[in-house]
Amino acid sequence: MQDLQQLRATLHQIDGRGYGDYKKIKGRYAAGCFQLIVDHVQGDPFAAPSRLRAVVPSSEVQLPDWAVRTAARRTTSADFLNRSFRQALLGASAHRGSGKSGELHLLEPGQEVLSRSSLLVAPDGQVESRFSAGLPAQGRRILGQQAAHMLCEDIGRAVRQGLLAQSVDLDALRRHTEVVEDAQALRSQLHEENLVAFVADGSLLPRRSGIDDRPMDTTCAVPFQAPERLRVTLTTPNAGALCGMGIPKGVTLIVGGGYHGKSTLLRALERGVYDHIPEDGRERVVTVGDAVKVRAEDGRSVAGTDISNFIGRLPGGEDTIRFETQNASGSTSQAAAIAEALEVGATCLLLDEDTSATNFMIRDARMQALVADEFEPITPFIDRAQQLYRELGVSTILVVGGSGDYFDVADTVIAMRRYEPHDVTSEAKQIADAHPTSRRREGGQWQPMRSRIPRPDSFDPSRGRKSVDIKTRTEDRVTFGTQEIELSAVEQIVELAQTRAMAEALVWARGRAIDGQRSMEEALNVIMASIATGGLDSIVPYPVGELAEFRIAELAALLNRVRTLVTDAGREGQGEASGAGTGERVVGPPKG
Repeated sequence: MQDLQQLRATLHQIDGRGYGDYKKIKGRYAAGCFQLIVDHVQGDPFAAPSRLRAVVPSSEVQLPDWAVRTAARRTTSADFLNRSFRQALLGASAHRGSGKSGELHLLEPGQEVLSRSSLLVAPDGQVESRFSAGLPAQGRRILGQQAAHMLCEDIGRAVRQGLLAQSVDLDALRRHTEVVEDAQALRSQLHEENLVAFVADGSLLPRRSGIDDRPMDTTCAVPFQAPERLRVTLTTPNAGALCGMGIPKGVTLIVGGGYHGKSTLLRALERGVYDHIPEDGRERVVTVGDAVKVRAEDGRSVAGTDISNFIGRLPGGEDTIRFETQNASGSTSQAAAIAEALEVGATCLLLDEDTSATNFMIRDARMQALVADEFEPITPFIDRAQQLYRELGVSTILVVGGSGDYFDVADTVIAMRRYEPHDVTSEAKQIADAHPTSRRREGGQWQPMRSRIPRPDSFDPSRGRKSVDIKTRTEDRVTFGTQEIELSAVEQIVELAQTRAMAEALVWARGRAIDGQRSMEEALNVIMASIATGGLDSIVPYPVGELAEFRIAELAALLNRVRTLVTDAGREGQGEASGAGTGERVVGPPKG
């Protein structure tokens, strides 16, 4: 292994030469308290920056034992050090010539604590960070002396400032790990307490803006306070007993006037499937980990999804057991989103009336009188919500402001008034009794959903001479081969790095997990199992620092939106969740 003096000598030697000579520095270097690894050298100053790694042995990092004791704490410590090292790298980053020369970049985390490939903490306390550097050049001529200063001095200083225990705030690190540990403890208690979500008293749910996910200033935001009838107390290992609002399993409505906080509460619950950093305001808001937000999405493609429990008898005889379209309507897209969420095991659905198709959500008595059943193929969600819970164990949390008919099917009704929650379940039931609806319940029994088998040859990541060409510049849009995949309706993707990781996962899975034999659920579970065992590195051909963990629901959403996707009908006895002799996936009974 070479050292930094040899690296410095090489950089001085190639000073002023053509940019291609930078490839001579690829390799490993002893850099005092760490190893500097140059994995990839960019082709020119305007290309994607070079990929580097800093590996710091545990003897140098000296993290306390409590920070690495469990896998969860190592993930949280990695998140904390990622933020710390990123700040140190930003301080060392400077413009040093053409294009991206002199830039030092490490993946920027959001408000959530996720496992990311950008920084890894090993069980023994070793730390590895993967970052990028724009190697300095003027035009296409190497600026070797500036590169030597950046690689041999600036990066080392950033490592010492951002990664070594002697330099970081260990009290803040402990707070970081304890807050996440408490959130995981809260989430683990939901099932036994017959809850799908919990919002602790004092939580600050509003965000600064639609493009700034940090909490609103405390002088403006109203701290959350649970209504007495929904107040529960859960225990945590670090903060002790916490009081707050428990949302029971079943069908829950969130009602209230406009701008009183209904959607703000729902958005916090959407993000409650993830852990949050301290002072986020939502660090003690938790939702069952498989809760899925669904909405209408005009124009999306659907590949053989069974939407027959919601839509049947389409004009022209179109098959809704294996529904295919390149241009779904609001109602068919929402039906598909629910079916696809159930297909991968969702036990809680989150919906907002504002982003739902009206004709999918309800058909009132007057419309039933005008449009005969034989001319209406849609079974509205109002007639499936209780059925989903009582027959399948799938709860619903729904923001609704325009249809009191939902009072008839609700188990819990929460009213938001000036950003404060009130349990109005009794009042809603009294109103329903006093003003009975004359609408008829529609739809029959819930029919087991048909499974699907995705064809691996129906989604292709290649473009031209490139066997794999994927680009993810924003979290809601992926270029996959020649296709543009739109993900703006998949609202529980919280970081661009998740989208990148999911695209890489589909490339890896093609012909492996997705083999033309496994069902959709089985194939996606193989991908998730590979990551659970081998980390995010298991789905990429070489170490990269731009990936973050994702859920199976969002991975399914990405695959289901590939416009060329083709699926075959599931076969008899496929997987543990298949009905014997039927070829149909059977969603399990209610739990708890």
